[in-house]
Amino acid sequence: MKDEKVFEIIDENDDFLVINKFPNVSFHSENNEPGLFAKLKESLGIPLYSVHRLDKITSGIIVVAKSPDVASALANLFATRQVTKYYIAISDKKPQKKMGIISGDMKKARNGQWKLIRTYDNPAITRFQSVKLEDKYLFLLKPQTGKTHQIRVAMKSISAPILGDTLYGGTPADRGYLHAFKLNFVYDGENYTYEVLPKDGIFFVNEQISKEISELIL
Repeated sequence: MKDEKVFEIIDENDDFLVINKFPNVSFHSENNEPGLFAKLKESLGIPLYSVHRLDKITSGIIVVAKSPDVASALANLFATRQVTKYYIAISDKKPQKKMGIISGDMKKARNGQWKLIRTYDNPAITRFQSVKLEDKYLFLLKPQTGKTHQIRVAMKSISAPILGDTLYGGTPADRGYLHAFKLNFVYDGENYTYEVLPKDGIFFVNEQISKEISELIL
């Protein structure tokens, strides 16, 4: 089952389903507008339970549980860093460094933003690599923690805000160029790996992206 506007189902079993969230869709309902989760439940007509979410601008892989027990078990995998996550992003600004680790505590700032600060009590940690694409830069990012806006803040901190992410100083574009590209975890003794390239965005949808991603390994 598929809603062309907000999601597509990648996989489904008795315990959970995996979807590809489209960009510019809020996970939760807001301003009397049904969000992704509400539309998903309406589309499938069954009880569903959230496990994790993505920002409105971000597209990509989301896992949704079919029972409270499964939701708790999967959420615990995310909370205890037993889920490997990869994102891809594009910036039209040159990063301060081509690859490495971005880490530091995060603190709320103004206008709904977060910022990276120079303490390490409970740091957000993101590994990344980048490659130049003509006049832009493609990033493969592996967050080792799961903080709010973590990747968006990390990108801004290396002077390469995400294209389309105007909240963090990115150049306006047809979408925010951040995509949850790959997910891996072990649940109930079975290994699950999902990998989905973005399907929206004039700078995401081209053959060079998939070629470059395959060569960027973290």
